[in-house]
Parts: sequence; structure tokens; C-alpha cells
Amino acid sequence: MNYLKGRDLLALGFMTFALFLGAGNIIFPPSAGMAAGEAVWSAALGFLLTAVGLPLLTVIALARVGGGMDRLTAPLGRGAGVLFAVAVYLAIGPLFATPRTAVVSFEMGVAPFVGNEPLPLAFYTLAYFAAVLFLAFNPGRLVDRIGKVITPILLAGLLVLGGAAILAPAGPVGTTDADYGAAPLTQGFLQGYLTMDTLGALVFGIVIATAIRDRGVDTAHRVTRYSIIAGLIAACGLSLVYLALFQLGATSQSIAGEAQNGVQILTAYVQHTFGTVGSLLLALVITLACLTTAVGLLTACGEFFSKLLPVSYRTVVAVFGIFSLLVANQGLNQLISVSVPVLVGLYPLAIVLVLLSLADGLWLHAPRIFRPVMAVTLVFGVVGGLAAAGFSSLVPAFFSELPLAGHDLGWLLPVLVTLLLAVLFDRFKGKPAQ
Repeated sequence: MNYLKGRDLLALGFMTFALFLGAGNIIFPPSAGMAAGEAVWSAALGFLLTAVGLPLLTVIALARVGGGMDRLTAPLGRGAGVLFAVAVYLAIGPLFATPRTAVVSFEMGVAPFVGNEPLPLAFYTLAYFAAVLFLAFNPGRLVDRIGKVITPILLAGLLVLGGAAILAPAGPVGTTDADYGAAPLTQGFLQGYLTMDTLGALVFGIVIATAIRDRGVDTAHRVTRYSIIAGLIAACGLSLVYLALFQLGATSQSIAGEAQNGVQILTAYVQHTFGTVGSLLLALVITLACLTTAVGLLTACGEFFSKLLPVSYRTVVAVFGIFSLLVANQGLNQLISVSVPVLVGLYPLAIVLVLLSLADGLWLHAPRIFRPVMAVTLVFGVVGGLAAAGFSSLVPAFFSELPLAGHDLGWLLPVLVTLLLAVLFDRFKGKPAQ
């Protein structure tokens, strides 16, 4: 079969949506919405740019080159491409994103009933990763198990939660924090980093392409077309979820004003609006959302590292699953604090890589553009990561004086200047000899 029927295509879109909708997608919009207050929609727009727009562009870029990050990074050279890919896979895999799915689902879905203690967390993560490994061991059946079974249940729960956030707000829109009052769009843009979805999209591309091929589609242009359609379906679903959660956060200051993260905001809202039944609904939604994302992340890591190293797919999935279990037991706040500097460092690289790839028709010789531009971006990524980690004293004062540096976007102007110079050099040199 060289095509997908409408039902299968919708299931593929649902699977893609479920892969993206994980821990960060649910905990960060409410906290950003509460901080934004009256500037909630400006902040939400900025959030959508990085949490929906960039992942969608990444899926499109990967679909155009065949679904693998190795092809996307080919102009960088094999060594640099592999190093970047390894950093991304480890960040969204066993180091941060995958453990975070377990911790968030525990704190929101289970802790309200059993307490937020180390022992219940340990038992929960054991059961959670056992289910994740069961699903990830057979990646060819992801569309059937996730797209046709789990996602519809997840969507029904989200519909109830999102509808309540819009139709039954906990109170009026709250006040705006100072950071959001000064630049709500920029703050929302930066908060979108924390979902890790652009990094996730870099690795989900191969999962989506593999799922399409496993349905019998072997024509390259159809795989590309179906990947893009799946990305569009997921983007629409994510946008609706984010907007509802921003609204929920902005109207929950009266009941969760002292909350330290989105988990506490959501828990307070659900308990206030639905009582115990709502807490059970939230537990179901969060667990399914986090479970599907964890499966996708481990599957992607298994596909990548089993080709890079002389180990089997199942071995990689098992090792990374066990490591993720151990990291998950460190707690949510610890995970978030450690992951932020890494994300600040990696995100500019991911953004620039995707945009350069999408514009590949403009370059006479892609390596002339990719290598200098990505090198400059790397420098600023390292600087941003050091500053976010609290090592500002190690960063030369020059970096803090650049335009937009105060909004963690100091890399933007130098990268654009480098791009302009690289383009002029590329035109001057002309097409390389065949």
C-alpha cells in the first residue's frame, strides 16, 4: 500500500500530537499564564512561536530530508553532526525530558492521593517505566497503540479540562509580573523553550517517518507529505491545549497565587473546580500524556543509538529506561533547575539548524553557510548556558551588552551578521566544481 486512508492519517496525526504532548507542555503554560496576568495573550503568542511554530517547522524540515537528523546535520560534517545529535538525544532522552515525564505524572496524578514522598515515587516510577518499555519495545505498533487507543482517551480528558478552563475560570485575570509587563511576547517565547518540543521534533521526525513506512508507504514524497500533515494536526491540537492552559493560569491567582510551578496551579484548579473526581481526571490525562511522550523519546533514542553504536535497539531502550527511572527519583524542581541551562544552550542551535535547512535552496554550497553560522551560534549557546547556570562571572561583559541580551536573545544579531557574511562569501565563491 502506497497511501494512507483518512482514518490512518488521522491516527498518525493523533500519534504525533500525543508524542509531543508531555510533561513540559502541561506544566509550563499555566505558570506562564499566571505570571503574564493581563498580558496573557501576548505571552501566549510568544509561547506558541517556540512551542508550536518551531516544532512544526522542524517536522517539515526533517520530512523534506527523509526524517533523520543525520541528513539535517549533513552540511556540518559527520563529526559535528553526530556530536550535536548526541547532545540533543541525551537531553530529550535519559537526562531530562524522559525522567521529567515520570515525575510530573506522579506529582500531578498520584501524589495528591498518596503523598509526595520518595517511596511512593519509587514504586510509581517502576510501574511507569515498565509500561513505557513494554510499548517502546515494539515501535512498529505505535500508531495502533497510541494513535488509535490512547490518544482519543487523552483528547477526551483534555477537552473536559480545557472547556472548564474557558467556561468556568477560578477567578478574574490576575496581575502581571514585572518581567512579563516589560516584554510579555519575549518572555512567552523563552518559556516555550522549556517544553523541549523543538528538540523533541528533531528526534520524533524519524519516529513519524518509521510509523508511516510501517504502514506500507514506501514512496519518499508520500512519506514527506504524510509527515507534514501529521505535524499540522499535532500543531493544531497543541495550540488549543496551550491557549486553554494559559487561560487557566491567568485566572487562577486567587486560588494558587503561591504556587511554585504549573503542577501546583493545575492541581489547585482541578481540586477547586471538580473536587476528587477532577483529580482523578487530571491523573488520567497527565499519565497518558506523559506516558506517550516517554515512549516516543525512548523509541527515538533506541533508533538513533542502535545505529550509532554496536548495540541492539532493545538494549538501548532498556538501558535508557532504567537510567531515566533513576534520574526521575531526584524530583521535579531539581530536574527543571538542571535542564534550563542545557536548553538555553541547545535551543539556539536547533532553531538556526532548522531555519538554515528550510532555506537550503538559497545556498550554492550549504557547508559554507551552515558551519560558520552554527559555530557562532554554538559560542552564544555556551555563553547563555553558563549564564543560566549561575556562572555569569565566567562570561565576558561584552556578551551582556549586545542587543536583546537582557532577554536571553543576545545571539540573534551576531548570528544574522554571520549569516549575511557567509551568504556573500558563498555567492563570491560560486558553485563548487562537480
